[in-house]
Amino acid sequence: MRCFIGIDLPVEATKEIERLQRIIKPHFVGKATSSENLHLTLKFLGEIEDNTLNEIKKRLSSIKYRPFELTLESIGVFSQEIIKIVWVKVSTVPLQQLIDNCLNDIFKPERRFMGHVTIARVKKLKDKDAFLKLINSTKINMITFIVREFHLKESILTKEGPIYKVINKY
Repeated sequence: MRCFIGIDLPVEATKEIERLQRIIKPHFVGKATSSENLHLTLKFLGEIEDNTLNEIKKRLSSIKYRPFELTLESIGVFSQEIIKIVWVKVSTVPLQQLIDNCLNDIFKPERRFMGHVTIARVKKLKDKDAFLKLINSTKINMITFIVREFHLKESILTKEGPIYKVINKY
């Protein structure tokens, strides 16, 4: 089973991301992330066996944290040379380190975690320089929201795109 741990976005954050997607969509060939699939990945687990899944569920249920705020901060890309992913960066995610620590003997800790929501996957750009200029000049409405829960999810890959199913809420 292919799994990840993530945070779902509230409606107001999703609406802001949809606005950003409408701005950038005419400038690339590729796919915008569907609204129902927008999320913040805290840790990608990959393919895991049932016995490992049970251990992960048990460990995640032991994590104690207080609700915290996240803010959509900026829009960007990972590499300006080869643009494949467009993301919206979020403020610091204290929960990610707790999850890493909790699972550190099963999975390698994230070395360079940057909280982000993937909003588009780019196959081809019509004009890279113009696209980068657009990304750098697009102002984001810094939506802030409270995180009260996170999820362990299964990711089922299909030709139409991934389908995410909640395994457990924490």
